[in-house]
Amino acid sequence: MTGETDLAVLLRGMRPVLDPVVYGFSTLQRDATLPPALRPLCLFEEEEGTTLIAPQSDLVAAGLAHRPGWARITLTVHSSLEAVGLTAAIAAALTDAGISANVVAAYYHDHVFVPWDRRHDALTALEALGQN
Repeated sequence: MTGETDLAVLLRGMRPVLDPVVYGFSTLQRDATLPPALRPLCLFEEEEGTTLIAPQSDLVAAGLAHRPGWARITLTVHSSLEAVGLTAAIAAALTDAGISANVVAAYYHDHVFVPWDRRHDALTALEALGQN
């Protein structure tokens, strides 16, 4: 099943949803074993190590150093991996609001991680983007 590629359709239909979970970003050496109870939302292999995004409480329980305090906003529109401009539009809207954004493009949806204390501002900015 392929996703939407038309930017106007993507923006009108993105319907951002705020996840109530507080997330953290952490990193492990590439050859490290994940703690057994840790079920990260996302893993990404980089040259320097394995980046993982997981609920902050899970990272604390596993004793992993991490960058705490991130909220996840999911764009519920099914975007194509080939869609052009969605990430740029999101980044521009959040830049205009002075909000840092870390975007993860998954197979079905895009997920935007923003500072926890700015989550409601970010949601408002993304909702406004979808209405313009």
